[in-house]
Amino acid sequence: MNSPKSSANPLVIALAGMLALAVAMGIGRFAFTPLLPMMLHDGVIDLPGASWLATANYLGYWLGAMACALQPWVWSRFPGLRPVVHTTAMRLGLALTVLLTLGMALHWPATGALWPLWRFLAGIASALVFVYTSGWCLARLAAAGMPQLGGVIFVGPGLGIAVSGLAATAMVAGGVSAAAGWAAMAVLAVVLTAIVWPQLQGVVAAAAPPTGVSGASGGSAMALLAVAYGLAGFGYIVTATFLPVIARQTLPGSIWLDLFWPLFGLGVAAGALITIRFPAHWDRRHLLMGCYALQAAGIMLGVWWPSLLGFALGSLLIGLPFTAITLFAMQEVRRVRPHGASAFIGLLTAMYGLGQIAGPPWVAVLLGRSASAAQGFALSLETAAASLVLGMVLYGWLAKRHPAH
Repeated sequence: MNSPKSSANPLVIALAGMLALAVAMGIGRFAFTPLLPMMLHDGVIDLPGASWLATANYLGYWLGAMACALQPWVWSRFPGLRPVVHTTAMRLGLALTVLLTLGMALHWPATGALWPLWRFLAGIASALVFVYTSGWCLARLAAAGMPQLGGVIFVGPGLGIAVSGLAATAMVAGGVSAAAGWAAMAVLAVVLTAIVWPQLQGVVAAAAPPTGVSGASGGSAMALLAVAYGLAGFGYIVTATFLPVIARQTLPGSIWLDLFWPLFGLGVAAGALITIRFPAHWDRRHLLMGCYALQAAGIMLGVWWPSLLGFALGSLLIGLPFTAITLFAMQEVRRVRPHGASAFIGLLTAMYGLGQIAGPPWVAVLLGRSASAAQGFALSLETAAASLVLGMVLYGWLAKRHPAH
């Protein structure tokens, strides 16, 4: 096995995880959002087609997460199979992200038909990187006695979203085509992958069997945690996919429209850094309730206050808890199921993916049945906020029913 010496420093581990997630999530998954208006402008896609491209990506993400969750089961049933080392899966996912992002730059008629496949495979790749990077980095930081640096890892998606969003803004101002935009994102992914590649080595010893929540209690807690986390996937995805489009329809002609998405990314990064200051003994389910409340308020601002300031504040409120939700959920998994946490992280990620899969088709249905696009988007946002409120209720019940010790 590879030696972990090159990434023994806890800060280096955290920064490596941050850059890996910036590539897989910020570029591989969410570069689609700021580039979508460019694709619509170029006439290479329409809104229903965009919804199904997004769904293909989310379906791939779900299947990738399920594969990670089921891997221990496969090993136990087929002992002759060689387990995939986490860092191998992470490297494979990063390499695929680069290639598939570049594939989206090929806007010829023959290759355009392959876009759903590219987005589907990109979803699988990003799930591999997310699940294994999260588990690998959090376990190594815990072993090094620096679990609080976990927040640095989850700065990555926000960093990628902010950089890709600002780059798209500059490209729109310069009249750059969507194809050139995708190519630029692929180049950025190559640079970040080259930086992080040497650090992705070394394995983590298996955790000891759990001594905390166990048995039926732990099983019911995990099931409800997974459902509540899945509701967050549905809750944020409408805004995360269509924010630039919604803003353009509400505030046509504004010069600030393309900055809402980078502002969301900056909020994501800032929120992840803020989590470093939270004491380890605070109940993560209570923190998750607060995060869901912030996102629900941010989503509804787009309905209640459809103005420049309303969209800006809403983008920030949705972004701040975005990866904090992920971090707190992963930390709760490690508390409830410290043994084999990566499999349970995969389960939660799969549930999150189900929520994401449901989002874009739901928007497409509402758009088709509404008198106007504005009305359809408003109904979509209201449904998304309601799902987050339901998630808050589940976390509150969990915290009361299964107190943390």
